[in-house]
Amino acid sequence: MASIELPKHYDFTATEEPLYQRWLASGFFNPDRLLDQNGKPFCIMMPPPNVTGVLHAGHAMFLTIEDIFTRYARMQGRRALWLPGTDHAAIATQARVEKDINKKEGKSRYDLGREELLKRIDEFVANHRTIITSQMRRMGASCDWSREAFTLDEVRTRAVHAAFTQLYDLGLIYRGYRIVNWDPKGQTTISDDEIVYQERPAKFWTFRYAKDFPIAIATTRPETKVGDTAVAVHPNDARYQQYIDTEYDLEFSGVPLHIKVIADEAVDPEFGTGAVGVTPAHSVVDWDIAQRHDLPVKPVIDEHARMSVPGPLNGKKATEAREEIVAWLKNEGLLEKEEEITQNIATAERTGGIIEPLPKLQWFIGVNRPFKLPHSEMEGIASGQEVTLKQLMRHAVASGQITIVPERFADTYFRWIDNLRDWCISRQIWFGHRIPVWYRGDELSVSPTSPGAGWTQDEDTLDTWFSSGLWTFSTLGWPEKTKDLATFHPTDLMETAYEILFFWVARMVLMSTSLTGQVPFRTVYLHGLVRDEKRQKLSKSKADSVDPLDLIQKYGADALRMALIFNTSPGTDSVLSDEKIKGMKNFANKLWNIARYILAAVPEGSFDHTERPKSTTDADRSILEAMDRTVAEVKEHLDVYAIHEAAQTAYHFAWHELADVYIEASKPQLQDKAMVASTGRILAYCLTTTLKLLHPFMPFVTEELWGRMFGTDDPKNLLMVQAWPR
Repeated sequence: MASIELPKHYDFTATEEPLYQRWLASGFFNPDRLLDQNGKPFCIMMPPPNVTGVLHAGHAMFLTIEDIFTRYARMQGRRALWLPGTDHAAIATQARVEKDINKKEGKSRYDLGREELLKRIDEFVANHRTIITSQMRRMGASCDWSREAFTLDEVRTRAVHAAFTQLYDLGLIYRGYRIVNWDPKGQTTISDDEIVYQERPAKFWTFRYAKDFPIAIATTRPETKVGDTAVAVHPNDARYQQYIDTEYDLEFSGVPLHIKVIADEAVDPEFGTGAVGVTPAHSVVDWDIAQRHDLPVKPVIDEHARMSVPGPLNGKKATEAREEIVAWLKNEGLLEKEEEITQNIATAERTGGIIEPLPKLQWFIGVNRPFKLPHSEMEGIASGQEVTLKQLMRHAVASGQITIVPERFADTYFRWIDNLRDWCISRQIWFGHRIPVWYRGDELSVSPTSPGAGWTQDEDTLDTWFSSGLWTFSTLGWPEKTKDLATFHPTDLMETAYEILFFWVARMVLMSTSLTGQVPFRTVYLHGLVRDEKRQKLSKSKADSVDPLDLIQKYGADALRMALIFNTSPGTDSVLSDEKIKGMKNFANKLWNIARYILAAVPEGSFDHTERPKSTTDADRSILEAMDRTVAEVKEHLDVYAIHEAAQTAYHFAWHELADVYIEASKPQLQDKAMVASTGRILAYCLTTTLKLLHPFMPFVTEELWGRMFGTDDPKNLLMVQAWPR
């Protein structure tokens, strides 16, 4: 029989799109369509990219890693579900659309009105969702598009309403007056995790409130001192013992103050003067001190970062008031020291506005509130047991029911939980899930729809992380008791960047354990950031080095995928360079040339990929032993999530042991008629096994070569559903 001839060079531009269409047509991305329905379920939920833009190199990283694990599970005979989706990213999306409208039309959201703004946002979202999903396909993502989800679609909206209602009924959601992070620019609250700290020069002033006040304090924000209600010192600080519990009435920059000296262990005696002015309304730390000592809360800065106090400071910008108060201190002889320092300023991630801590009436989830868990399938936690959300979150990982890879991030997770405050879930924006609460006079009703005439719905929307926190089970049909939920939850793997361990991973644990009684996933795999040659974080301003589609067009998807994960261990930042991707393009061509040689040497129809051939020569025995060792090592690495080591092992075998050693040894053997058949079988076996091992990493070139050998008419012949080598 004739051998198979391949072109001299692998043309990824001609093969990738047709191959992806073949995969789609087969239906095998859907676990319900796989040939073996008795396989053990395997499930990954795709971290839903924000619909604010297009995918970048970080997205390409997670798509590659998750596709590797999905394809590996599928080839192991498991019913593999990789469920795709996108996130409405409420604040980010609304801010982006508002910015565009203001730039093009000079209008604000208030000029347009709620209905028109939401219409514009919906159009923006629809367009960007299409762009994002097309990019995912170009990466070779073998996810089940029939189950694609969106955090703001109808099914997820039902889940959000159910979650809010259940948590409210358990006493975990409450409306309270507490200090929050207020973004004056975006005119909304934001979470602690959405703050970006920027190092900026600042001044540190040491002063006294009045000439007869016995204690000096220091601050970088004199404008807030008109809201002070106490001075706190450490209880063991000998300098201030005589003043503890004394009270003073005085006037500070035209504003009357009543100051009580209190002792609190939160004060650092070594910092500044060892005494701090307590401003409960404009500092989270001071708010906590005030709660412990029952101090009054006195807001002096409003939602627009302007002063709201009696006297000449009223209505001025906080920055203007700062200058006036410092001038007053100097004039009164109260300023003792002025120092130049650097300070971390809290800014809003999406708008860049400087955060102003403010006390406001908002909706919260109480993470320290005891409640009886209605249902539990977790080890060590019984149904009906009294717990707190923080206890559930800690137990899920501490008990080993969730494993974090790499392990060192477990300590980071526990530290975050220990310092976790009640979660403010209400946002003062228009895009997102409207809070399902209605008011009529003093009455309140929790319901997704109006209870009747005279009821008004809460104007606020929910924090985006509320809906994405439900992701592992809302995507499977919860709160309905669906077949998908019973089959695939808890999910097997959550793969995401280490930088959103707190944003998202921890909140999924909170939501899943409290609402389903299950952990959301068994393993968390955290990948690092993608950086350039100078180890700087890639950004959209750095041209084609950050756009996956440009890189794919230049080098091919397989080359980009291998470059992203090669030499990249879990939780470690990686360098992505043109040189690295070019090297992996060369490897794809090397694999093509290996196959070209073997296909030309072995008669068509002789490619048995199931039976291990027998060896005749020392070279035969050596390559088969190396093949066996490679198969075992690749599986071993993948089973412990060491995909970088698995890729390197398969790469080394293909390039060095198969190409450099055995192919060279096979050339004289193929000249011996008595050895042609046995050598051909070994070459074919090594090639087919290598393609299987490399398929999760480089799906396009491996599938193309497989099709050349086994045909493309029958979907059952696709490499993506062949049995993993043993």
